[in-house]
Amino acid sequence: MTETSQTPAAQDPSDQAVAEVADLCRDLLRIDTSNYGDGSGPGERAAAEHVMGLLTDVGLDPELVESEPGRSTVVVRVEGEAAGTRDRGALMVHGHLDVVPADADDWQVDPFAGEEQGGCLWGRGAVDMKDMDAMMLAVLRDLARTGRKPPRDLVFAFFADEEAGGVLGSHWLVEHRRDLLEGVTEAISEVGGYSVTVDGRNGDPVRLYLLQTAEKGITWLRLVAQGRAGHGSQIATDNAVTRLGAAVARIGAHDWPIEITPTVREFLDGVTEITGVELDPNDPSELLASLGTVARFVGATFQDTANPTMLKAGYKHNVIPQTAEAFVDCRFLPGHEESLLATVRELAGEHVDVHVHHRDNALDTTFDGRLVDRMVAALQAEDPGAPVLPYCLSGGTDNKALGTIGIRGFGFAPLQLPADLDFPAMFHGVDERVPLQALTFGTRVLDRLLRTC
Repeated sequence: MTETSQTPAAQDPSDQAVAEVADLCRDLLRIDTSNYGDGSGPGERAAAEHVMGLLTDVGLDPELVESEPGRSTVVVRVEGEAAGTRDRGALMVHGHLDVVPADADDWQVDPFAGEEQGGCLWGRGAVDMKDMDAMMLAVLRDLARTGRKPPRDLVFAFFADEEAGGVLGSHWLVEHRRDLLEGVTEAISEVGGYSVTVDGRNGDPVRLYLLQTAEKGITWLRLVAQGRAGHGSQIATDNAVTRLGAAVARIGAHDWPIEITPTVREFLDGVTEITGVELDPNDPSELLASLGTVARFVGATFQDTANPTMLKAGYKHNVIPQTAEAFVDCRFLPGHEESLLATVRELAGEHVDVHVHHRDNALDTTFDGRLVDRMVAALQAEDPGAPVLPYCLSGGTDNKALGTIGIRGFGFAPLQLPADLDFPAMFHGVDERVPLQALTFGTRVLDRLLRTC
């Protein structure tokens, strides 16, 4: 990390970019882009057209592409200041426009109203990830208005379909419009650059930032149990529902072994240095407890996971169905995909077939290089002296698709968060919200990064 201390001070970000980011986020939250994963949602077209208007209004020339009608992605390239700076390739800054569904009856506010309460913007997508979309738009519009050129080419993308694995978004772009990614070597996106407050060795709170350098792989499975159909009043020794229920229970209760990967170890060593709490590999609960609510993110990176999420069987109360289905969300550490599948198949048993519905690679890169140094410097310019640690994400991002063509991806959607905010609960949770102060902080950090990257 030698470059951090040598990075020249960047100019202050534009007041106009900071001033408009909340409105940009609010307007995006008011566009319902729910992705149900089965093609039944509204799609991203309305949000994509809104983004197109915001970019063309400041003289940019974005392109809207569709994998299917209504499944829209927007891409725009900003030229760097000189050909001599392009040996590092272009940097991609990407977000996704779709969100997971929200049931309004469960929320305190309308999830698609973009309401402001208690210093926060509330709505589905407030942290996943229309907040980052808004920061991208604010900085990008300011680049266009001022005519400033970044040190290297930038490619901004607002993807469709991330919440269903990116098949109709980032993966489609990689497979069908790779020309839009020409020269891109690195990328930044969601779920990194945010703050966590922990107790330091002397008991004083320490605010540190997590920069995502790794993410677990994804395998979404469909389990199909076979049995014999019949009347509900009969004795059934080959009931598909019973077989499926037993398989799901075994899979859901399985105790996956702990394995600390190098990225997770580097993060935990940093936490130990700050807090003084040592890791016990056989019982990591004490160190996890020192991380507060973010322990849910971090704890899931110690091992593979397999969580049953949906069940489907039968059509009438008194009819034993011939088949029953379950869906399981599996996340694996790098190199563990085959062993995870073998374990799930063994747990499922002989009468339950296991089918891979969707899979995507695990990612892992090192915490070094010019871009990492610039990300650290941008955070510390706004929060002097704050530690920055690499970490592994238990979920997945569109960096998976970009990684298939050799693009090195990081999670960097910078947010300075209140110590008492349960940030992990905001992802796909009820009452999702983002502090307005975090939005303006993130805009300043992103602006600094893109001026110096």
